Amino acid sequence: MNQYIGKMLDNRYEILDVIGVGGMAVVYKAYCHRLHRFVAIKVLKRDLAADAEFRRRFHEEAQAVAMLSHPNIVSVYDVSKGDDLDYIVMELIDGITLKQYMQKKEGRLNWRESLYFITQIVRALGHAHSRGIIHRDIKPQNIMVLRDGSVKVADFGIARIMSAAQNTLTQEALGSVHYISPEQARGSHIDARADIYSAGVVLYEMLTGRLPFDGDTPVSVAIQHISAKPISPREIIPDIPVGLEEITMKAMASRIDLRYMNAEAMLRDLEEFRKNPQVEFHYNLASFHGSQPVPDEPTQSVDSASSLSRRQRPPARTRTAPPPRRYPPEEDYEEAEERKRNLVIPIVVVVFLVGVGVFLWLTFFSGLFEKDDGLQVPNLVGRQIDEVNQDQDVLKNFTIVEQTREPSDKYEAGVIIDQDPDAGTKVTQGEGPITINVVVSAGEETVEMIDVVGDTYETAVTRLQQMDLKVDTPTREPSDDVEEGKVISSDPKAGEQVSVGSTVKLVISSGPETKSVTVPTLTGTSLDNARNIAESAGLSIGNVTEVYSSQPVGQVVYQSIPANTTVDEGTSIALQVSKGPEPSQPAQHTKTLEISLPDDGRESVTVRVTVDGKEAYKNYVNTERETLYVSVSGSGSMEVCIYFDDELAQRYTVNFDE
Repeated sequence: MNQYIGKMLDNRYEILDVIGVGGMAVVYKAYCHRLHRFVAIKVLKRDLAADAEFRRRFHEEAQAVAMLSHPNIVSVYDVSKGDDLDYIVMELIDGITLKQYMQKKEGRLNWRESLYFITQIVRALGHAHSRGIIHRDIKPQNIMVLRDGSVKVADFGIARIMSAAQNTLTQEALGSVHYISPEQARGSHIDARADIYSAGVVLYEMLTGRLPFDGDTPVSVAIQHISAKPISPREIIPDIPVGLEEITMKAMASRIDLRYMNAEAMLRDLEEFRKNPQVEFHYNLASFHGSQPVPDEPTQSVDSASSLSRRQRPPARTRTAPPPRRYPPEEDYEEAEERKRNLVIPIVVVVFLVGVGVFLWLTFFSGLFEKDDGLQVPNLVGRQIDEVNQDQDVLKNFTIVEQTREPSDKYEAGVIIDQDPDAGTKVTQGEGPITINVVVSAGEETVEMIDVVGDTYETAVTRLQQMDLKVDTPTREPSDDVEEGKVISSDPKAGEQVSVGSTVKLVISSGPETKSVTVPTLTGTSLDNARNIAESAGLSIGNVTEVYSSQPVGQVVYQSIPANTTVDEGTSIALQVSKGPEPSQPAQHTKTLEISLPDDGRESVTVRVTVDGKEAYKNYVNTERETLYVSVSGSGSMEVCIYFDDELAQRYTVNFDE
């Protein structure tokens, strides 16, 4: 059995089972007895915990990530640092990784589902980048897909601290190297655009069902990220829309200056594509990847790790020898030169006269045949419609017709934002004025703020994002009336008009306000007296059990929380009370019971064993093992009962004296 299963961490987290093992930590399912919820706990492996510098980085990164609060990021609740144990407490996700989800879908997703997932991933990256945190290891294995179809990005900051323990691309890095940016592969300084590149690779894999680069070793894959050009997604799956292919290839641009500069820029294109899947951005995809040099010699040595496939190599240059110059016979040379000299003067004269004639035509005569192109349409964009309707210089030749009013975050209300015909267009005037149709700004687009008070934080964020509103990092305040984790208030308030794209501030309840108290000494006194002392200190007495003891009957001999410990007001303390010395007992003997665990599909089960009605064993057991061995003690013939999840499974008699 794992050494931590069944253990209570910080008198709060009960470790239940192992749910994952990674390169730096073991992840456990646990139960938080203070907040009454299941959590995931990532415990740092002992070999890494021995490195003081690594432990320092582990806690710095974890505390930074704990500041993130976004519906598409796995929440970090707590970070603990002890003498022999370092761990992070995180949100327990009921779902599977994006990699597992893709495998269930036979390796590839349709473009609509891919768009849905990548939009959530990029939103998570945008939130983290705005807090100065770069993920560094975006890949499908670090993205969780929940039962409702939403995704959450996990392991922020992990790649940064892992780099302290692993400085080379080994076989263990193969899973991540398929998604790293060229600057990461080179070991260069990176910024948020490295995450954008990795997100592009994830989108490429979702759309095509394959990775852009693959190889036998991490090094060969890394070199391809630096020097090779991936096959365009539409060459693999022709049904992929052009606009989504352009977004994918721009995100994956090996030239960092041509990549999306930030998550917001990529989100704008994703949103535009979502609204119109026929849109094309007309990006120059060929410029996103630097080309390989073309050798001038017939052969040239090329490093096999960085060489391109035959399909990707540019065609070799072909050298063609110039034809030999032909000269006249030696005896005609002088005559030929004389003829050339005699032709030069007439040619110069003819060229001069032609040039003069063209100049005179353009200067004096061309105007006689020019066609009158009419009036030039004035530029009305940026001018107030009321002002234009009073401008006589415009109205003497043009009629202004307001077609519609549209929201605009660039122009204030009443300003012309578009016109037809465009400014500078030449138009022919007929019998009456020429019509110019204009579109006028209605000001910023606004929506009515909804009431999110009483919603959970996650629900409120989802509802507000559906209205194209942003949500700032929430403020947490204690409340006796609003349940922990739910919204106390919002700014702006419900019913107010807010601009689309503006930011909403939320105040979240942290639960009833509690104050800390110091646990008094309860041992050595009577039970009634201990109750009075505890209540006076703002505490309560919980479970009370009687035990054999050399102390007088009725005296408290044990308290579950030691004296002088600081706890929250109202905390419950369990006590043990003496029932006097233990009477003489017959000799006890130990027997080892062999218990066959159930094979009915349960992954784990609570096993409880009683001997003559007294509990002798209880633990939470993984059913991957078929048999459990339990040692119990007794004397004479005693009844043994075995329970699985509090259901009686076996009952038989054991003679402990045999």
